[in-house]
Amino acid sequence: MSSPADLKADPTAKGIKTLDKDLGRIGLLEQATLFTSRPLVAPGIAMVFIALAGLAAATIMGAGTGTWVVVIAAAIGAYMALNIGANDVANNMGPAVGAKAVTLGGALLIAAICETAGALLAGGDVVSTVSRGIVAPESVAEPAIFVWAMMAALLAGALWIHLATAMGAPVSTTHSIVGGVMGAGIAAAGFAAVNWSVMGAIAASWVISPVMGGVIAAGFLAILNNRIIYREDKIAAARTWVPVLIGVMGGVFATYMAMKGLKKLVHLGLGESVLIGVAVAIPLALLMRPVIARQSRGLENRTKSLKALFAIPLVLSAALLSFAHGANDVANAVGPLAAIVHAVQDGASGDRVQIPYWVMITGAVGLSVGLMLFGPRLINIVGSEITRLNAMRAWCVALSAAVVVIFASWLGLPVSSTHIAIGGIFGVGFYREWYHEKILKVNRDLSTLPVEERTRRKVVRRSHMMTILAAWVITVPATAALSGGLFWAATLLAGLR
Repeated sequence: MSSPADLKADPTAKGIKTLDKDLGRIGLLEQATLFTSRPLVAPGIAMVFIALAGLAAATIMGAGTGTWVVVIAAAIGAYMALNIGANDVANNMGPAVGAKAVTLGGALLIAAICETAGALLAGGDVVSTVSRGIVAPESVAEPAIFVWAMMAALLAGALWIHLATAMGAPVSTTHSIVGGVMGAGIAAAGFAAVNWSVMGAIAASWVISPVMGGVIAAGFLAILNNRIIYREDKIAAARTWVPVLIGVMGGVFATYMAMKGLKKLVHLGLGESVLIGVAVAIPLALLMRPVIARQSRGLENRTKSLKALFAIPLVLSAALLSFAHGANDVANAVGPLAAIVHAVQDGASGDRVQIPYWVMITGAVGLSVGLMLFGPRLINIVGSEITRLNAMRAWCVALSAAVVVIFASWLGLPVSSTHIAIGGIFGVGFYREWYHEKILKVNRDLSTLPVEERTRRKVVRRSHMMTILAAWVITVPATAALSGGLFWAATLLAGLR
């Protein structure tokens, strides 16, 4: 190291030291800039996607009357699709990630591919312009009023889902857009325009969806506990029952896909769908018997060893749920947009409209982009922060989601896939609490701890539960109020008031 005398004697050495100091400062500045700009990358990419959606709409529509309205609607539709991807897809992939059956990166890739494929290959080709009868079409038959009502509904739903995602609360995107349509309909034509019987059924689904999901998921976990997990020879029990359970899973998902995921390609009733499920379940169970026997060789006789037998079925179930989600829920992002395009082009609202393919592409790509940019946080919350999941518990949640959707479709109940999946996670967690305390008699003495610490040590984290339940309850009222306010402001600015 050079001494002060050396530096005075050698001006070159002094210059090099000064240069090193300056370069060090620049290096620190670059690191600080990179650190502070990193959170802006995802929003920046999202803004580029929204702008591209608007540009594509302008190019396709051309220089015609109302083009600027469609451009704005396309940008809002792209924003909605981003938020649905960030919030809703976590319900499908969260349990698999929480169970460590797949990495977060792998889950994002699988979900992006399956969501896009479901939206483009099996997405609904027609959609009710008033969100399945929430608002009577004749109440907002004037095209200009209808366009602004749909735009307000779309933006309100997107803003609410964005807020819920930021809060870490998985909410129903269907309920968000329904609340938006209801609020805009009330602002446009009064309370008489709303079909209150349909709204009552939706309100009932707030309770029905999570309760059904929780009860069925807990039931599957009870079967696993009784037949495999708490048996003396777990591996031998797994060789007998895991092929049967995988066969049941395959049959349920075949029925689910026949009824929901492929309804654009072929329309099948419940009976035909169940027959398809049985036709898949029996051969799959027989086929998996030697596979499970081979996989279970050399495994230790403990619960942790069973994870390997459920990992692949769990990933496949998450992929199928993502495909069906893309097929069904893409309409939440692009349904109002398609209605606006129809109203601008044809000058009428109409009861049912065709979704243009460019609109479907906007929704499908938006789901995947939103998932990749903003989905990881909510996936981690759903997968690991509500309650601890392993492969078997996550399998119960995934299978419960499919069973409840099939059952609800048969009964005609308007249930939410989000509520079902989260209800399944709660059901598994609360069942574990009950089973450990009442059956296994594992009672830890926590009486000396503060109330907050006792609550934190529960299997189900109550703080997350209360946040999620509060978000569910206020989704429809919040989006309705926001949509009504946006509609009032938009029509005022447009000179329609």
